[in-house]
Amino acid sequence: MHTPPGNSEEPQPPQGPLRRSSEHVFAVVEEALASERAKLLADEVGRVVSVGSGIAQIRGLPGVQADELVSFDGGLLGLAYNLDPEEIGVVLLGRSRKLVAGSLARRTGRILDVPVGESLIGRVVDALGRPLDERGSIQLTERRPVERPAPPIMHRAPVTKPLQTGLKVIDSLLPIGRGQRELILGDRQTGKTAIALDTILNQRGKDVLCVYCAIGQRSSAVAKLLADLRRHDALAYSIVVVATGDEPPGVQYIAPYAATTMAEFFMEQGRDVLIVYDDLTRHARAYRELSLLLRRPPGREAYPGDIFYVHSRLLERATQLREEHGGGSLTALPIAETQAQNISAYIPTNLISITDGQIILTPQLFRKGILPAVDVGRSVSRVGGKAQLPCYRTVTGELRLSYAQFEELEVFARFGTRLEDATVETLERGRRVRATLQQLQYRPMPTSEQIAVLLAASVGLLNPIPVEQVAEVELAIRKAVAAELPALCERMESGAKLSKEDREALLQVLRRTISVARDERQ
Repeated sequence: MHTPPGNSEEPQPPQGPLRRSSEHVFAVVEEALASERAKLLADEVGRVVSVGSGIAQIRGLPGVQADELVSFDGGLLGLAYNLDPEEIGVVLLGRSRKLVAGSLARRTGRILDVPVGESLIGRVVDALGRPLDERGSIQLTERRPVERPAPPIMHRAPVTKPLQTGLKVIDSLLPIGRGQRELILGDRQTGKTAIALDTILNQRGKDVLCVYCAIGQRSSAVAKLLADLRRHDALAYSIVVVATGDEPPGVQYIAPYAATTMAEFFMEQGRDVLIVYDDLTRHARAYRELSLLLRRPPGREAYPGDIFYVHSRLLERATQLREEHGGGSLTALPIAETQAQNISAYIPTNLISITDGQIILTPQLFRKGILPAVDVGRSVSRVGGKAQLPCYRTVTGELRLSYAQFEELEVFARFGTRLEDATVETLERGRRVRATLQQLQYRPMPTSEQIAVLLAASVGLLNPIPVEQVAEVELAIRKAVAAELPALCERMESGAKLSKEDREALLQVLRRTISVARDERQ
């Protein structure tokens, strides 16, 4: 058939390499177009119904789970706490000035976690692990949940290693072991934080990492403590977690759990860690505020019914691990405040029943200038006696009992009754023992020097010394022992027992030093 002029056959597709090249171009274009097409993403969005002081009520988010993080516009985070049928009670983890009714809330699908690792050592962070010390960002290597289960009972080992505080009255009469939980209890302004701070300072050079958690403290008090740590080079082996009283109650509530998670990272690596919670009374008040705002039923002193569990699940995380599980330890020093020395109040009694002993401070001793103001008669350490260095047990075996008897006799002696010579001698020795147990802040004392001073007081070598001169004689004893018996001091520091020969050599140095000190004053 004849083809009309001007008409040609239909164009044929390219063949060979040209065809393969065009197919590749079409595939690339198709892939690019597919990546640009809109995709449907399933997301749960709720709306804020009301905003309170540190909490928000949300309607929506049917799939949200307990303790899940919820994000709001502007980057604010919250913790899903109350899961009611109609609304969700969320604890806000930041300031809520821009959060209003009608704002959107979204699920994040993750629980609250904080950064952990070596990069935190020497830093000051908030309860979410964000830096506060203006030293730049923290290099994150790992994040762990804030709420973690305590180690199982079969992973725990007995407390057998001492944690020296450097304070004579505690190391000799109320010893603390690594992995123990020892409560520091007392009225405000009686020296509770000072004891914890001295304990941190005494860990320098002993391979113990320290974590200090400030809960509800004034910013000025936290700044002073940080200055003390820097001045004594203690920040180099410390982590400071800060949730001041200006922060929302939700931030104060999660702060001790976050600090414990940071400390557990090092414990699980086989290291010894000391953590200080300052203080759990303010922590309980923050939790009470949240519970009342979330309309949870109040109980005794308006605290919610689970306040005991709030503190027990925190303090149970402190322990000594077995060697097959790393062998690390986490020692907890929680601090609690009393009112008018009422240790039978709700929160103090809860904490006393959870911990392994308590150090009670009294304002009467503080006003007399007896510092640390530790009430030896009412204080107790239920575990640390097994972890105490053997040299302490040799010297201070009967010191606690005799000191308690002295305090009772001193009360009767105030009536001006006529006393026997033995009673007078007991009183004189007790007054000098009390003088030796006094100690200035920021001056933790090595074990060997503590043993020398306490031995001189317990055997009565300080009886002829006036009470007001005991501090000067004590300083002379410390210098003499360190200079004349360095080998014995090293053995005592390493945990060796004090033999009869060592005790006699120590007594000879003490008698000579005290005699020289008396002659110089005469």
